[in-house]
Amino acid sequence: MDKKLRIVYLGTPEFAVEPLRRLVENWRSNAECGYEVAGVVTMPDKMINKRGTQLLMSPVKQYAVEQGLPLLQPVSLKDEAFLADLSAWKADLQIVVAFRMLPESVWNMPRLGTFNLHASLLPQYRGAAPINWAIINGDKETGVTTFFLKHEIDTGDIIMQDRIPITCDDNAATLHDKLMYAGGSTVLKTVEAIVAGNTAAMPQERLVSNGEELRPAPKIFRETCRIDWDRPSIDIYNHIRGMSPYPAAWTELIDSDGNTVSVKIYEASIEAASHDIVSGTLLTDGKTYAKVASAGGYINLLSLQLPGKKRMSAVDFMRGYNLKEVKIVK
Repeated sequence: MDKKLRIVYLGTPEFAVEPLRRLVENWRSNAECGYEVAGVVTMPDKMINKRGTQLLMSPVKQYAVEQGLPLLQPVSLKDEAFLADLSAWKADLQIVVAFRMLPESVWNMPRLGTFNLHASLLPQYRGAAPINWAIINGDKETGVTTFFLKHEIDTGDIIMQDRIPITCDDNAATLHDKLMYAGGSTVLKTVEAIVAGNTAAMPQERLVSNGEELRPAPKIFRETCRIDWDRPSIDIYNHIRGMSPYPAAWTELIDSDGNTVSVKIYEASIEAASHDIVSGTLLTDGKTYAKVASAGGYINLLSLQLPGKKRMSAVDFMRGYNLKEVKIVK
């Protein structure tokens, strides 16, 4: 094609770097590429010390600067100066990956609209934390979806999807990376299809079977992360890995002096067994193992962290903390 499609890319965290990288590398290495990256929009730099003398750039900004891409960092997406600068880039298409909620004045600006990459197989797991909730709910499969934005969050017409298996050993970090790389491919394929005029976006309602339950993926708060030891062992295990390494599952312990302390649990294993021990009972020899009774078996604690301390293995943890003298707060 004579005139290349002008793309503006909006994103902030590491998850958003891979799709941008794939787009830029394809554009710059392929003379027949039908698009160009006209500019990048990301969050303002963050202050990382109290004196305000050191700024932290977002991962997307770091990559954009390295590649010499035009960059905007608006505080407000409704700011008139920002909207004027964005309009001046004359984008034909915008791509959003892990950014902020956009006002219509932004997402409706390009003639071809704006599409988003979401880390689930929409319409499942609409919301802020699809990676975590897919693991927490014990799913065996997830994926990535590109879809055109409209007013209601995560409800726009689907352009493309790719599926990714979830193994029993995956946690939020490993699944994040799988979906990040899959997302890079899906975004590139989506752009190539739009350039070629081969898109047939599908309303999400067509992907919902009769009676199918749609699971949401709401934002995770601290109380969401608390472990419910009365749940079945498999649910607790999925909860721990679905929260690991961030924001991290946690429970409370009471020591022999009656002090209550919160402890994060990053890694565990499940031990199926029949027993009549009360759920939430901590069993340990104080040196080599620590496990918690739950319905259907035990949860072996493998990696923990006390407030203000570093994450460590359960064995190292027990060298400095006497688990034999504590009880779990249910």
